[in-house]
Amino acid sequence: MFSADSDFIYFSATNPATEKRSTYKVKWDGSKPKLVKGVANARNFTENKGKIYFTSRGKLAELNTKSDKVTRLPHSATYTTNRKEVYQQVFEEGIRALTAGFYDPEFHGYNWNALVKKYKPWVLSATTHEDYTYMFNLLLGQLNASHMGYRGSAPRNTSDKVGVLGLEVENTKKGVKVSYVLPNSVADKSTSKLKVGDIITAVNGQEIKKNTNFYSLLKNTQTKEILLSLNNGKDVVLRPERSLRRLQYEEWVNSRKKLVDEYSNGQLGYIHIQGMNMPSFERFERELKASGYGKKGIVIDVRYNGGGWTTDRLMAVLNVDQHAYTIPRGAAKSLKNHQKFADNYPFNERAILSVNTKPVVALCNENSYSNAEIFSHAFKSLGLGKLVGQPTFGAVVSTGGKRLANGMIRMPFRAWFVKKTGENMENEAPAVPDYLVKNAPGWKDRGEDAQLKKAVEVLLQDIK
Repeated sequence: MFSADSDFIYFSATNPATEKRSTYKVKWDGSKPKLVKGVANARNFTENKGKIYFTSRGKLAELNTKSDKVTRLPHSATYTTNRKEVYQQVFEEGIRALTAGFYDPEFHGYNWNALVKKYKPWVLSATTHEDYTYMFNLLLGQLNASHMGYRGSAPRNTSDKVGVLGLEVENTKKGVKVSYVLPNSVADKSTSKLKVGDIITAVNGQEIKKNTNFYSLLKNTQTKEILLSLNNGKDVVLRPERSLRRLQYEEWVNSRKKLVDEYSNGQLGYIHIQGMNMPSFERFERELKASGYGKKGIVIDVRYNGGGWTTDRLMAVLNVDQHAYTIPRGAAKSLKNHQKFADNYPFNERAILSVNTKPVVALCNENSYSNAEIFSHAFKSLGLGKLVGQPTFGAVVSTGGKRLANGMIRMPFRAWFVKKTGENMENEAPAVPDYLVKNAPGWKDRGEDAQLKKAVEVLLQDIK
C-alpha cells in the first residue's frame, strides 16, 4: 500500500532474525526503511483516503499513513447458519468423495448406493453435531473398512485442566497415602520428592478427608505451583503437568528391558518401536547400539504400535547380509589368519542406515495396527526370524482424506496384499505369529509378560 502522499510504501514481511511477520515502510526510492509498530500479524489490507485498514489476530484496526498511528476499531458481526443445509452439503460432498475414491471399487461386496439411500434420512434428521457425526460414521462403518471416518468441528467443551503428579494414591483417615511414584515425574525430583508410604494431608491448604477425591483438588493446576502438606510436618512444592503419557511409556519400555535381561540372563537386547514414524525409526537406530551392543540377539517389539510408514526403512536395517570382511593394518600380524576376522566389517562407515546382522525375534499383538502389521507380515515373509504374540488387528490400507464444507472424511485409497500368499491385509489376513501366546489378565500388575518370555526363549533357542 502507498502512503497518503505516495512517498512511502507499506509492506508485510518476515524478519529473518526473529522469524516474526511484521509491517514495514520504505520510501519509494528504497531509502528510510522503518518498522511500523503495532501492526504485527497483519493481513487483509485495504486502503481508503490515506488510511490503511487491516485485521490482526481477528481484530480490525486502522493505520494512519501520515502519522503511522494505529487505532483499534470496535467491530462485531453476526451470521446465521442453516445447520440443516450444512449437514446436507457435507453429506453429499462426503458421499461423492467415497463413491469416487474408496480403494475397493466393489465396496467390500456391499451395495453402497443402497446403504447411502437407507442411512441418508437418518443422518440428515440429526439435530446436534454429535448425533450427526455418530450417524454419518454408522453409515461409513457398514463398509467394514479401517482408516476411515467423518470428523467435523463442533462447539468447544470447557476443560477442568486437572494437573497430574505421577502418583497413585489411596484414601485413608489421615489423608491420601502414596502407593506409587512414576519415575522422572514431578513427584520424583530431588527437590520435590515423594516416597511410597507418604501421606498427603492437604493441597494448597485444603484438607483431604476420608472420602475426598484427591484429583478434584488439582483442578486448574496444570503447570502452576501447588503446595502439598504431609503428615510428617513437611511441605512439598510441585508443578503439576498436563500429561504423563511420555513418562509412562518410558517406564514401560524400561520395565520390558529389565524383564528381557532377567529372562535371557543378560544375553539379549530389547527394542520397542512406538510408532512407524521418523522419531521412532531414529530411536530404533540408536537402540541398535544402546540396547544391542555386546548382546547375542535382539527382541524387537511392535505391540501397541499404531502404525505409520517406516516399515521399508526398518527392513533395510534388518535385511542386511554381510558380503565381505575386512582387516585393517595393526589388527593382525599376518593376513594368513584372516578367517578369524570373518565377522568384521565397517558398517558404520559404509552403510547409509544403521544395520543389524544379529539374530532377532519380533513381538506383535492385537493392538499392532496398520504399518506395524505390514512390518509383522514382512518380518515373517522375509524369514528374518520368528514372530511371537497374538494376530495383529487386520487393518491395512493406505489412507488419505477429503476436506468438506465442515470437517473432513478420511478415506482408504490403496489396498495392500502379502506378496508371498496373495492375501489382503485388510480384514482378510492379519499377521499371525509363529508362536501364539496370550498374556493373562493382570499380567502388568504382576510384573509378568508371557509373550516377551516366549520371545526370549525362541530367540535363545535359534541362537543355540
